[in-house]
Amino acid sequence: MKYRTEKDTMGDMRVPADRYWGAQTQRALEHFAIGMPTFAMPAGIIRALGVLKLCAARANAELGELAPDKAALIERAACEVRDGRLDDHFPLGVFQTGSGTQTNMNVNEVIANRANQLAGQALGSRTPIHPNDDVNRGQSSNDTFPTAMHMAVVDAAHTGLLPAVRQLRDTLAEKSRAYAQVVKTGRTHLMDAVPVTLGQEIGAWVAQLDDARQALATALEGVLHLAIGATAVGTGLNSHPRFGALCAQHIARECGHPYRQAGNLFAALAAHDALVNVSAALRTLAGVMMKIANDVRWLASGPRAGLGEIHIPDNEPGSSIMPGKVNPTQAEALTMVCVRVFGNDACVALAGSQGNFQLNVYKPVIAHGVLESIQLLGDAIRSFDTHCARGIAPNLPRLQSNLERNLMLVTALNRHIGYDKAAAIAHKAHAEDMTLKAAALELQYLTTDEFDRWVVPLDMTNSGANP
Repeated sequence: MKYRTEKDTMGDMRVPADRYWGAQTQRALEHFAIGMPTFAMPAGIIRALGVLKLCAARANAELGELAPDKAALIERAACEVRDGRLDDHFPLGVFQTGSGTQTNMNVNEVIANRANQLAGQALGSRTPIHPNDDVNRGQSSNDTFPTAMHMAVVDAAHTGLLPAVRQLRDTLAEKSRAYAQVVKTGRTHLMDAVPVTLGQEIGAWVAQLDDARQALATALEGVLHLAIGATAVGTGLNSHPRFGALCAQHIARECGHPYRQAGNLFAALAAHDALVNVSAALRTLAGVMMKIANDVRWLASGPRAGLGEIHIPDNEPGSSIMPGKVNPTQAEALTMVCVRVFGNDACVALAGSQGNFQLNVYKPVIAHGVLESIQLLGDAIRSFDTHCARGIAPNLPRLQSNLERNLMLVTALNRHIGYDKAAAIAHKAHAEDMTLKAAALELQYLTTDEFDRWVVPLDMTNSGANP
């Protein structure tokens, strides 16, 4: 491998000759060989920093802080970072300094070297574009990295997760409408309860998804406030007084989201409550998905010795030893994602509580946790929708059989013969393995006509049942 020599304030460093990064990135590579490649810095953070550097150059040029020709070079290189064309030049991981300084400098060095190359200069020349003085002008890692965190999270949520949730919600809403008249045994405490319709059961999942989606959307509103302009501690030192607000405006136009500079820049550096709230909303969504996935695999269990009340798609063989076995694999994959999200939320909550004075130094791990949860949930929900939810169908014979044997149908008799007599009917039917109707008639608590008029399962699913 060929090398070139680059310098920083601590001296010379050998850098691979074909790489755009510089001395500070190379030092970080040698000092933070932790958890790679599993914990590589998320691509969304790198792309967001590309957008940020692009917008910072524009803002600095407008404010007279950066010469137009320099700004143009930075913009060209930053666009390549934004578009993912330079991904191979960002080798660092999550576990580095807690402010994300190494990654911010990685981006500064790559943009500077690429810009200088575009200007016809050699890599490592630091002219006409300097990574600190020009690419990082008016900025600190302490405000650029949290700004990129927010941008990456908003982008990931709106392009991946929220559409996936909406699609699953619509799939289940259609199922709820289609099966509005399919009556089945309700269950509480995992025990038989009064009837519901399959449409009502699925409709509850839809309502949960609606609430979780709204909670996430509300949490994301707080992430629209950006730390840019705070520089090192929140005072904006070395930044033009209008730089942060103007840069945020450029970011908003570039990304299509209503970003704005945070109202209190000290808080924007010292705490990450907005991302902690997003993580909590993701945890809630994961809880909803855990409920739905578990309900589905219970309802589909069997197919002969379980509940077996719904059919789900047979996607692949389920056993290497039991021929013909098929498992609820989409539900299993989804629930594993959910527990991972629960773990990420615990990490993010603890990291978010660790701000000291003017800076929280757990920024990279917060960003990684939130972004991983967003990606995993989006992917898993999309897969569950495509390969499971769309294929849900009722097993009508099993539903009817279970319903007919449901002792809790006796609840419809409470208002007619009283709780105690109704309980006596249920106990007799269960103890002597007979139908509710036969037990009621044998006890002489009501007539055949009365039983048939009062115990109507579909009527029992409506609040005005059995007038």
